[in-house]
Amino acid sequence: MSTDLDAVEPDDKDWTWVIEQRCPECGFDGSTVDATGVAGMIRHNAVRWVTALGRSADELRARTDPMRWTDLEYAAHVRDVYRLYLVRLDLMLTEDDPLYPNWDQDETARTDRYNEQDPATVSDELQSAARALADAFDRVAGDEWRRPGRRSDGASFTVDTFARYLIHDPIHHLADLSTSG
Repeated sequence: MSTDLDAVEPDDKDWTWVIEQRCPECGFDGSTVDATGVAGMIRHNAVRWVTALGRSADELRARTDPMRWTDLEYAAHVRDVYRLYLVRLDLMLTEDDPLYPNWDQDETARTDRYNEQDPATVSDELQSAARALADAFDRVAGDEWRRPGRRSDGASFTVDTFARYLIHDPIHHLADLSTSG
């Protein structure tokens, strides 16, 4: 089994369509999601990651396909997604139409050595990040759901579409795990 993250092809697809269409890979349908329920979805998803990370470190670090991340890399990525989206949500709620700083998820996976991290620590940090983000979404009210924000690639969101876009990622990556196949 390969351990070389550089062999994994970077994901440069524009996934914003999941806000309005069903994802054929994981079944998520953002058009049916009520953004006010995303906080609960985040909490539920985080619990599922605890179970997924309950296997041995060797299993979690195994690259079963040279073209995909390991299960530990996916978990560390989801942890960082939750952290990043908390920052972006705060920007959207406190600034007028903010432009989010760019984030290269593949570079972060390499630089932060996702596959060398301790699975128990990743699990704890993922739970903490999920709680913080879910709590922040619980505080969104009224017109705040329509506040805008933009990614560096030009994609524009409201807090509503941002929430529905966000929740696809951790749901999708649970389906990506080697134990799902």
